[in-house]
Amino acid sequence: IHFYKSLLNEDIMDGQEFKVRGRQMVDYIIEYLEDIETRRVTPAIEPGYLSELIPASAPHDPEPWEDVMKDVDEKIMVGMTHWQHPRFHAYFPAGNSFPSILADMLSGAIGCVGFSWAAAPSCTELETIMLDWLGKMVGLPPQFLSQSPGSRGGGVIQASASECVLDCLLAARAQAIRALKVKMGDQVEDTVLLSKLMAYCSKEAHSCVEKAAMIGFVKLRILEPDDHSVLRGARLKEAMMEDIENGLYPFFVSTTLGTTGCCAFDRLDEIGPVCKEMGAWLHVDASYAGSAFICPEFRPLLNGVEYAQSFNMNPNKWMLVNFDCSTMWVTDRYKLTQALVVDPLYLQHSYSESAIDYRHWGIPLSRRFRSLKLWFVIRNFGVSGLQEYVRNHCRLAKVFEAKVEADTRFRVMNDVKVGLVCFRLFGSNQLNQKLLTTINASGKLHMVPASVNDYFVIRFCVCAQSATEEDIDIAWKIISEIASEVLKTMQAEEQSEDREEDDVVKAMQKKSSETLEHKRSFFVRMVSDPKLYNPKIVKIDRRQKLQNMGVTSDCSDISPMHSWVSWPLAVLVQGVEIDEVSMRFRNWNTTLSLSPHQASSSSSTSSSPRNGLKALEDENVTENVTKAK
Repeated sequence: IHFYKSLLNEDIMDGQEFKVRGRQMVDYIIEYLEDIETRRVTPAIEPGYLSELIPASAPHDPEPWEDVMKDVDEKIMVGMTHWQHPRFHAYFPAGNSFPSILADMLSGAIGCVGFSWAAAPSCTELETIMLDWLGKMVGLPPQFLSQSPGSRGGGVIQASASECVLDCLLAARAQAIRALKVKMGDQVEDTVLLSKLMAYCSKEAHSCVEKAAMIGFVKLRILEPDDHSVLRGARLKEAMMEDIENGLYPFFVSTTLGTTGCCAFDRLDEIGPVCKEMGAWLHVDASYAGSAFICPEFRPLLNGVEYAQSFNMNPNKWMLVNFDCSTMWVTDRYKLTQALVVDPLYLQHSYSESAIDYRHWGIPLSRRFRSLKLWFVIRNFGVSGLQEYVRNHCRLAKVFEAKVEADTRFRVMNDVKVGLVCFRLFGSNQLNQKLLTTINASGKLHMVPASVNDYFVIRFCVCAQSATEEDIDIAWKIISEIASEVLKTMQAEEQSEDREEDDVVKAMQKKSSETLEHKRSFFVRMVSDPKLYNPKIVKIDRRQKLQNMGVTSDCSDISPMHSWVSWPLAVLVQGVEIDEVSMRFRNWNTTLSLSPHQASSSSSTSSSPRNGLKALEDENVTENVTKAK
């Protein structure tokens, strides 16, 4: 006990030291954000770098706070991609502001776990109020708001848009299974019904929709958008009708307002009526672009949202609120909670029937006090301040778009409606990939790619809270200069490749010429020496020929000259008992049929050795020639 008290008094941070360290941390944060421009956007490290800098095991004894902060600078910051950097233009913005940081500090200090109203009443009630505030700010219909007269809807804060999509798909699945059981009977197994459910999304939808379908064990049909990457109602209806004819049940459609790849906006006004007709749950994912709807001029992009059963957006992307803070609304909270309620005795309380318990609104039980961040940010900036922030980003995106269009080497690849511009060099996908890789490797700028109509494009998103036109000028200068270097390098490589191809062609032509000469030489030798091409040619002694033909007289006066004949002739002249031998000539579409001459017994010449010898010397063999194709 004495040791523990000594440890607490001497080594563990107490309130007084926290005041000092807290002020130091605030100073550190301010200095980091103010001087962030002097750092590389992306770190010059490789995977596994930190394991070489940090011990494999935890320290047994307390370490000085100064050592901890020293390691933060020397080991952590060197491995960070700086999302708040003015040259960071990748993905989407990562919301950040001093009011939000302070709210996280307070939330951490309170340390509540707000899974129910009883566990954290103000945490629960502030979340409900903040979701109504924000819903009104972006122009959601009254049925999404918990405090609207007669409303069954309401909002909740989740950790991410992926969680929002999954929760809504699970709610839609539970509703669809209940409807199918009414139609088919309670005796039908849920697994059979699951096999008949079909969900839908665009090819441009976020990958979290596909992951949600995997987790939910339902089929997902990914639909082709139009040429502007927009999902249309006619395409959806066509797909649904096909699936219904095949015995499937359309139950869930996930649409996107502000797609990840190119910030396209699906046509809710066309898709909504189709979903209503087919009885499918319509979800709207507006993770990034949803914040733009706090500005009235962008709300026409929201037309058709009144058909939706659920809607989500991320203030932690584009509304200066730190991660995590993904807001989700439903028009019927009971349909959501029926799919997710698990209510053990130890979590029940006396106000369960009259109060909201957010543990029933999602997957996790434990929940942080995240509504503080929304409350602090909205009150500190006001709606007008947040509108100004969003409009500035959209204006700067148009500035960047104009720079791209003014350079004849580049082209814009998307309809720039908010803060994202997709562009590429005229040329191959490989060229544009080389450009992006070179830019990111420089550490001066950070962007990521996307695929738009099968083109490799580079995404430029305005991300920094205090972004200025000067930042756009600097970014474009970096892009333009590196593009010139890449084009020059690629041109030199292409010229080198052309020279190599010319060398290969010349070598092939030379080889072809030498081969032709060799063939011609071979032909000459073939004609003059048949042995060269016919290994079956045999050598026969003339005396042996006579003996084989039955000549018994003295053949000593016959010269020992040898005759070269092909094997069919050799067979004939050697007296082999055959009726006929066929012989086909190379490169001559002709066949000779050879047979030995059968002389009659009365022939005077056949009995004469001299005549026989004469016939042999003349090498006359009777041939029956038959031409054949």
